[in-house]
Amino acid sequence: MADVTELLTPYGHIQTDVSFKNLTTFKVGGIAKYVIYPYDSFSLISIIQILKKNGYDYKVLGNGSNILCSDDEYDGFIIKLNRTMNKFRFDNDILYAQAGCSIISLAYQAMQKSLSGLEFASGIPGTLAGCIYMNAGAYKSDMSQIVEEVEVLIGDKLVCFKNEQCDFAYRHSVFQTNPDWIIISAKLKLELGDKEKIAELMKNRQERRLQSQPLEYPSAGSTFRNCQDVFAWKLIDEIGYRGKRIGGAQVSEKHSNFIINFDNATAQDILDLAEEIKDKVKDKYDINMIMEVEKFNWKK
Repeated sequence: MADVTELLTPYGHIQTDVSFKNLTTFKVGGIAKYVIYPYDSFSLISIIQILKKNGYDYKVLGNGSNILCSDDEYDGFIIKLNRTMNKFRFDNDILYAQAGCSIISLAYQAMQKSLSGLEFASGIPGTLAGCIYMNAGAYKSDMSQIVEEVEVLIGDKLVCFKNEQCDFAYRHSVFQTNPDWIIISAKLKLELGDKEKIAELMKNRQERRLQSQPLEYPSAGSTFRNCQDVFAWKLIDEIGYRGKRIGGAQVSEKHSNFIINFDNATAQDILDLAEEIKDKVKDKYDINMIMEVEKFNWKK
């Protein structure tokens, strides 16, 4: 392994033995043996080529805001994009941004430019790439409405995807069915608006989130997708699971589609609670709930 890290050193900053508690918003999980922050997109390409050539597993993460990592050690490389691949620029109403950009930061930068379209994302604690991957959305808007093009690394080639090629749907994109593809950057089309009105809308929504979401606890946001035109929180309420605890994991009293790390939860606590909810809803309503949160490094 030492030889591989020496090969990788010119292309990124490497850390060893990093807890997933420090890499994800759930603040749970085991140890990531190696974490590397690529210096730029070309360094990322070189890193992946080296890891593939030497037979090492890897996982690309942004802010780690929509992932549940197991309590087991991960022997491969976590490639984190949020510290270094976070450059952006505006060209009139077009926003060009790299994969690791904070979507919240982009929303506020757009507001400063009197540009509308990203207000819905001003409370999503993820990166641009993660939001495109999930087609993240809120307040009846989502990424599909503003993405014009996505630059994607496929193998060792950079490919440009137009909006219609991304197969956007509710919390879905083509990138979910092609996990080896890596989003590098994107072009977003915004609209000129009134800065004060945009700022006021973002402020009002922030206040609404503070009142309705358990932002004081670690979580991954909404745990389940809405299904069959029924809100996931409503199904969880109807099985009596608001406030339900397993170990240190709890269904939030404030918003029951949030499973929170209430008291030093393990990843297994969170998964057990999510699976129990799925089973109860299936038994009562014959509805298969789908987790919005991605599982990683689980043996089963």
